Order: sequence, then structure tokens, then C-alpha cells
Amino acid sequence: MNILRIPSIALLFFVSLSCQPKNTTSKSDLAEEKSIEKVAFTATQLQEYETAYFASGCFWCVEAIFESVKGVKEVYSGYSGGKEENPTYEEVAYGRTGHAEAIEVYYNPEVITFTQLVQVFFGSHDPTSLNRQGPDRGAQYRSVAFYKNEKEQKIITDYVELLESKNLYDRPIVTQIAEFEKFYKAEEYHQDYERRNPNNSYIRNVSIPRLNRFKANFQSYLKEDSH
Repeated sequence: MNILRIPSIALLFFVSLSCQPKNTTSKSDLAEEKSIEKVAFTATQLQEYETAYFASGCFWCVEAIFESVKGVKEVYSGYSGGKEENPTYEEVAYGRTGHAEAIEVYYNPEVITFTQLVQVFFGSHDPTSLNRQGPDRGAQYRSVAFYKNEKEQKIITDYVELLESKNLYDRPIVTQIAEFEKFYKAEEYHQDYERRNPNNSYIRNVSIPRLNRFKANFQSYLKEDSH
């Protein structure tokens, strides 16, 4: 079982390094966006797979991490955990809704299990950081593991208890374990943002290092082309 020890160390970043709207609408970012070829799956095709939902900071980072995991067919960035219908990025990013930046994962349970996805989730961020990951602060960046049924709820709860029993952290785990209600897909320009914008300052300094730390600790979980 993969359990990643993550010290609770406060990270300092420049103010400009933030998963905020200003970083996605500037002319420089739009100019650097790269055209990437990726198979687009239909809703019918994706119905063959199971779904899982997580939130652990900027969804640009989280999407890229789960995209690298074997058995994962597709990942979408979006919003979940709040009550407001059809939220926009600006509303969520500035804390105007109860939603968190989240991801929707389509996966093949015969290749990767929900338990393993939970391990990926906890092993790729700091679950002791309240309403913050890296330079991003606010409840919209909180840590949430969503469950769709009692079995998933137990898997998440048991894993949190395991982590706590190992004394891996010097602070309590603050991850919310919440019943999944609805996922709102984010605007199209957020999808595959890391791959499309490799020269974005946030991607270079925050997202890619976070992805590489995950890869170093979960090599056995990676797709062949993700090593």
C-alpha cells in the first residue's frame, strides 16, 4: 500500500503564482496555449467506466495527477461541494460559492480500484492544510474526498484512520469526507490546462513540481507514457 509521508511545511510562493482567473485570461497565457491531440470520449463511451470525485487544491494540478494514473480513462476539471447551480470559475475562485475546485475521474475498476484512487488522492497533496494547497488559499481549495455510497465512504474513512495511526503528519488530517451531490464541469479552457500551458508560471513552479513529486512516490501506479 502506498502511503506518502508529507511533512507539514508552509511553502512560500510569489503572489503571482496562484490558480486564479488572472493567470488564465492574460494575453501571454492565451498566446502560449498549445494545441494538443487527445481522444474525445462520448458520454456513451464513458458510461462504461466508474466515476470518482476529489478536491485537493487547484484543479489544474489535480487533473494532471489523475490523468497520469493507469486505469484512468478521462479526468475533467470542475466544481463540487456547494449548493449554487452552474457556478463559474470566477465565482468559485474568488470564494463566492460553497464549491471547491474538483475533478471528475472516469476509471476502469479492473485496472485501478477506488481504494487505490483514494491513496493517489492523499498521496498527492497535504491533507492537513486547511483551506489551502501551496499558494492557493480559500475554502474553494479545500481537501475533499467525495463518496457516492456507503462502501466508498468506509474506504475513505478507513484510510484516514490508517494514515492517522501511522503518525505520518505533525498536524491533524482536515480532509472533508462528503457525500457527492453534483459535479459542474469547468469552462473548456481549464480542461488539460497543464498540458496546454506548460510555460505558464504557475504550471512551471507549482503544478509540474507537484506532479513530479507524485510520480516519484507512485511509480507503480503510472501509465507507461507517464513515467
